Amino acid sequence: MVLSEDKITHLSHLILKGLARDPSAALLAEEEKVLREIKRIIINELRMEEELDHFVRAKLASYSRPISEGSPEWEVLYQKFISEERQKRMR
Repeated sequence: MVLSEDKITHLSHLILKGLARDPSAALLAEEEKVLREIKRIIINELRMEEELDHFVRAKLASYSRPISEGSPEWEVLYQKFISEERQKRMR
């Protein structure tokens, strides 16, 4: 995971503060429950991104002609495959 537990906690508090300041948002649960849910969502999203990254890198590595990571071709294919996989998983 890219973010530490402390960073995730900090982000969740910032999100909660932003929600508390928004007049159109109303918290229907205790702050602690909301914080736990925000953290859970952040962690799930980070895991999904990590899984996508591993999947796309494996797909690129399986090509019969090696593509150098960081090359313009690799970057274009990486972004294309990431977008396709996100769309598939969002359905």
